[in-house]
Amino acid sequence: MTKEARTLLLVDDEPDLLESLSIRLKTSGYRVVTAADGLEALKKARSLQPDLILLDLMLPRMDGYKVARLLKFDNRYSRIPILILSARGQDKDKDLAHSAGADDYLVKPFSSEELLARIGKLLSGK
Repeated sequence: MTKEARTLLLVDDEPDLLESLSIRLKTSGYRVVTAADGLEALKKARSLQPDLILLDLMLPRMDGYKVARLLKFDNRYSRIPILILSARGQDKDKDLAHSAGADDYLVKPFSSEELLARIGKLLSGK
């Protein structure tokens, strides 16, 4: 599968961040679908089965921990890599996210280069 065909589900409740990240990812050749809350994210993840999910933790209607857990512990969606994007940078937050099934964790603010490197690593399965 080529990078151009890769679909990313970007989940965050901050409209400015959703827009700027979406533009950056599209410019890098990805197809981007967005969601602004946990329930919307869960529905879109299940229906679209994206190649990767970029997931905030602090979301309305359902937090990112629960979204990750529901997807990762369901065999139909467990293969989808989840990269947490959160302002919470403490070890306990990272541990909780990993125990919920997150594959990687990036603390906000982060550089576009770092984000793209992490996405590339997760999509290549390394």
